[in-house]
Amino acid sequence: MMIRRIMAGLCLAIVGACMESSHLYGDEGMWLYTNAPKEYLKKKYGFEPTDAWLDHLRLGSVRFNSGGSGSFVSADGLVMTNHHVGADDLQKLSDEKNDYLKTGFFAKTLADEKPCKGLELNVLLKIEDVTAKVQGAVKEGMTPGEAADARRKAVGEIEKSVADEKKNIRADVVTLYAGGAYHLYTYKKHTDIRLVFAPEQQIAFYGGDPDNFEFPRYDLDMCFFRVYEDGKPLKVEHYLKWSPAGSQKDELVFVSGHPGRTNRQNTVAELEYLRDYQYPLQLQRLNRLEVLYSAWGGRSEENHRRVKDDLFGVQNSRKARIGGLGGLLDPKIMARKVADEKRLREFVGKQGSTEAVKAFDTIAECEKLRLKIARDVNILEGGAGFNSALFGIARTLLRAGDELPKPSGERLREFGDARLGSLKFQLLSDEEIYPDLELIKLADSLTYLAGAYGANDSLVEKILAGKSPRERAFELVSGTKVADPAVRKKLFDGGAKAVAEAKDPMIELARLIDADARKFRKQFENQIEEPKRQAAGAIAKARFALDGTNSYPDATFTLRLAFGTVKGYTEDGKTIEPFTMFDGLYARSKEHKNQSPFDLPALWETRKDKLNLKTPFNFLCTADIIGGNSGSPVVNKNGEVVGLIFDGNIQSLVLDFIFEDQQARAVSVDSRAIIEALRSVYQADSVAEELTSGKRPVK
Repeated sequence: MMIRRIMAGLCLAIVGACMESSHLYGDEGMWLYTNAPKEYLKKKYGFEPTDAWLDHLRLGSVRFNSGGSGSFVSADGLVMTNHHVGADDLQKLSDEKNDYLKTGFFAKTLADEKPCKGLELNVLLKIEDVTAKVQGAVKEGMTPGEAADARRKAVGEIEKSVADEKKNIRADVVTLYAGGAYHLYTYKKHTDIRLVFAPEQQIAFYGGDPDNFEFPRYDLDMCFFRVYEDGKPLKVEHYLKWSPAGSQKDELVFVSGHPGRTNRQNTVAELEYLRDYQYPLQLQRLNRLEVLYSAWGGRSEENHRRVKDDLFGVQNSRKARIGGLGGLLDPKIMARKVADEKRLREFVGKQGSTEAVKAFDTIAECEKLRLKIARDVNILEGGAGFNSALFGIARTLLRAGDELPKPSGERLREFGDARLGSLKFQLLSDEEIYPDLELIKLADSLTYLAGAYGANDSLVEKILAGKSPRERAFELVSGTKVADPAVRKKLFDGGAKAVAEAKDPMIELARLIDADARKFRKQFENQIEEPKRQAAGAIAKARFALDGTNSYPDATFTLRLAFGTVKGYTEDGKTIEPFTMFDGLYARSKEHKNQSPFDLPALWETRKDKLNLKTPFNFLCTADIIGGNSGSPVVNKNGEVVGLIFDGNIQSLVLDFIFEDQQARAVSVDSRAIIEALRSVYQADSVAEELTSGKRPVK
């Protein structure tokens, strides 16, 4: 295994340290497909997944570039994910006459399936260990800046050698174990994606913000797309078959998805930074945006339609951050992290590993510097001061003109040859941009920027150009031409000269701050990221030596395997059963007198008598998931779909930092509920038949 190769020399030096005695907790783990815990599963559950089983599940799994997971569920390219993963695409396809978030969508024929805008799906074809190549590029005696440049160049060359835009092959070098390992992930990229079916958002996100991250739940959080190739539905060998039996209590289940980011291997100093600065600041921004979007959306039905998906994202993030901050403020959780770090420090101290001993102090010093420049990085490079899709487009055009003439390995990473196809696909998408929404977003963020720096700051004065934030935002939004995809293509193809000659006000705003933004980005990469990467790599090696090879890296929005059992929990002395039923949905509506957000869509009222109300609806399991797993399939030992991950309960929000299985649970839609709703409520028998048979019905 790859970890064994990395640690071979160290294991020989530390006799007996590399025993399979990992410091894990229960069914913990977001496992690499190249290091699945086969022995653990065999010992505890009497089930050992074969390589063929793992390959089939991997190739049946899909990553959404919009930030979620999915899976192939038919031989004809049908992809299942969550409604909230597909909501951005539903929003893009909607207009004043058709609000698909509100009404839902069902394509009765292939001709009715709607092409999505700017949506890219990735299927993981291959994983290769390139640790030696990446780490070998950094030579002894290099400064952090030189090391960062050498590493970036090596990564760019590796990716470029594999990526093939003509064949839709994407290549990403992924940093694992905080720099202890590097893997090359090769993907098949699909960009002809069409919407097949989505229910109303009201039933997909039933209970709204009050029920979000809670249980019991009654959400039909599902959405179906189809992948096309050469104008025809993609023929798929590795699709996941449907289980008519659904999930069963105490059953072993697996989750194959793309968890976004965890911080379980962070040092205490890094967690304290999150607790004391980053999360509180993010909550301030999220609260501000929630008020802004709610107020603007409340002014008209059309405003509400346009901002609905943005508002959902903000509210979801706000609640997640509150839960995460609560976990970091829990003395019991921090005590576990402190104890784990103490255990590791004592180990490296006894082994005389000077590099690892110093690593903790290096990271602590980096966090101090991070605090000093965080405002500038977040506002200028991160774009918190310029909350506008138009500004993002303008900056991309500006930087493309500057970066593309350079060798691939010397560019900003997002402009490397291996990523250029995806970047251009997104940049030239014809999705609609609403000037009125852009105006209020940009005006608010310019106000935020002025408040952060002070109205008399020289950069603020240059940015506002003698106008109020609202006036300046109007000038920029009404004056820019980059909303037009044809203009974007002309400027992108024309390079720096065409961009400069355009004299576009939004591009010129991006140019105004670009030198400062790049300066702070470079400082962050060279003086914080690179030293931390090297220090974390030393700590990772020590952790391998202490806990053995049976470990998993923090989440990186790459494909992982998790597992657990279908199981309820106890809260405040009350037993929470692992299943809800359709009858509970109607009881919940009646309890709240069918008032928002507990009101039922019209179809669910008129077709209640068609439903089997004892059909299992949502269920709980102990699988280790986090944000990004949304849309992941839940499968049984036969690899059959028994559910669809869509959330975790409130207790699961600590999974950013530690694993906990006493109360933390993943929440899924049961496969039986999906079929029952398709047939009895939506009369979408063609979709139900395709799921259960594995093939699109031909009529």
